[in-house]
Amino acid sequence: MWKSASRARILLAAVLVAAVPVTVPAAQTALPAAWIHESNRHAQILLELIAKYSPEAAASFGVEGHDNQIVDLKSGYSERQEADLQAAQAQLESIRSGVTHRLVRQDVGILIKAAADQRQTLQLNRKLMVPFTDVGQLVFQGFQDLLDERVDKERQKAAVVRLRRYVGAEKGYEPVTVLARARFEERASESALTGPWVVEVKQNLDNQPRYLDGIEQLLKGSGLKGWQRDMKTLRQQFADYDKWVRATVLPRTRQTNQLPPELYADNLKSVGVDMSPKDIMERAQSDYVQTRDELIVTTAALAKQRNWPETNYRDVIRRLKKERIPADKLMALYKNRLREIETIVRDKRIVTLPEREAVIRLASEAESAAQPAPHIDPPRLIGNTGEAAEFVLPTTNPNAKAGAEMDDFSYDAIAWTLTAHEARPGHELQFARMLEQGVSTARVVFAFNSANVEGWALYAEAVMKEYLPVEGRIGSLQMRLMREARAFLDPMLNLGLLQPEQAQRFLMEEVMLSEPMAKQEVDRYTFRAPGQATSYYYGYARLNALRTRVELAQASKFDALKFHDFIVNQGLLPFDLLEQAVTAEFAPPKAVK
Repeated sequence: MWKSASRARILLAAVLVAAVPVTVPAAQTALPAAWIHESNRHAQILLELIAKYSPEAAASFGVEGHDNQIVDLKSGYSERQEADLQAAQAQLESIRSGVTHRLVRQDVGILIKAAADQRQTLQLNRKLMVPFTDVGQLVFQGFQDLLDERVDKERQKAAVVRLRRYVGAEKGYEPVTVLARARFEERASESALTGPWVVEVKQNLDNQPRYLDGIEQLLKGSGLKGWQRDMKTLRQQFADYDKWVRATVLPRTRQTNQLPPELYADNLKSVGVDMSPKDIMERAQSDYVQTRDELIVTTAALAKQRNWPETNYRDVIRRLKKERIPADKLMALYKNRLREIETIVRDKRIVTLPEREAVIRLASEAESAAQPAPHIDPPRLIGNTGEAAEFVLPTTNPNAKAGAEMDDFSYDAIAWTLTAHEARPGHELQFARMLEQGVSTARVVFAFNSANVEGWALYAEAVMKEYLPVEGRIGSLQMRLMREARAFLDPMLNLGLLQPEQAQRFLMEEVMLSEPMAKQEVDRYTFRAPGQATSYYYGYARLNALRTRVELAQASKFDALKFHDFIVNQGLLPFDLLEQAVTAEFAPPKAVK
């Protein structure tokens, strides 16, 4: 999972995606081509808008000069962004008319589309939704990115200024909680607007103390001085904000998870899914049955191998989960799995491995509250000198029922496929290869779409499956089953065809997820990132279809390693552009004689 999949959008919207991590070409082993330099100059137009409205985000991925700046929540922030995006789009359209290089022209087109799409998202949210901000997560993310141990200590000194500005202790700044309240109150009385979902608001309130403790732990660990008074002020402001939310926001919440249909459709488009909800539901439901049938056969084979009386796939997965690995031994297990997977990748010529080492670590409680599922945490990506992306593994979901145990990722069989998805040859490999090979800003930041990112990671799991022991294949099939379930549960929930408790029951009883894991899944579909969960299955299906077309074109000359390297080296292109690149450069069609 991508760290920012929980945000509604990537790119420019400060409130929607404050502190979103994005990838920008970094210090590479070789100088980038001249066309990349030209493309990156044009991308600066939109990078400057990210820095203007969400400077924490710009700073987190390495844009200099913004470490002490904070998100714009002042009145009219959306209208200002929309106007700036319109002007940027016009400027880029003028630039495109004079561009002659094919790839630069394509990149400028990507930038134009990104500006237009983001402007539409802002307009839809302003037209349809009461603006409500999860201030706790917003502020925690700002400090987590800046006080990351991969960030230079000199840069981290700006955290003290950033805190002072969050609490309004510096001239010209109001407390972020006051600004968030004002934005809600100025539009809450508009009856045509949709309020936040009550479950979302209550969960934000429950997590606020975790975020505050997480911020203080980060500041203490940084060794910085002079932040204690402002931290005390922040706690008091958050306490006041908590009371205000309970008194003012909760009565204005909606009682159903459903978003306005236009927003859900926009969410699907933003993650790179161009199928209708009905079509993706039907295809995923069909493939779900096929995957379940394969899982049934594979679990029965393991039961026979181990002389277990249970043969039902549900019972076999329960037995496997009992082979629990203690928390203090989890990292050793996953690092060992990584080494074994890398050996398979080399021996079977699956994809070229990066030079840098992959990193795996456990999540803190505050991180787990913000992102209760395994995910990849990118490093500073502009000016990167070898820092690695991190595969972050939570062991709890603080938002679940008290005492409920999350046992989904702490047993041996599942470690194979999870490592393949989050580390190699999945997400982490994508980051590392792009950093080492060099990709234009437009193709990584502004072409970003979950269908590419998550589709590649699920495809990576599938490519590895045949080389795994039977226990690992079971884990792979269970996770594919979950991704296919996502692709029909997410739209069913958002179209009002299913209730959240029904989806959670299905995930627990049929996909065999724990209550904490099923809870975070339903939270994702309903308010953390409605629509995003469909991108795994959709992207996986598009990659499979693309590979099949290439195999047909190349026949016996098809080389999986070359195909995979080509795909990864394209950056995070949406599938229409990725397929164009494959057709034009990797497998051009042959003339019919």
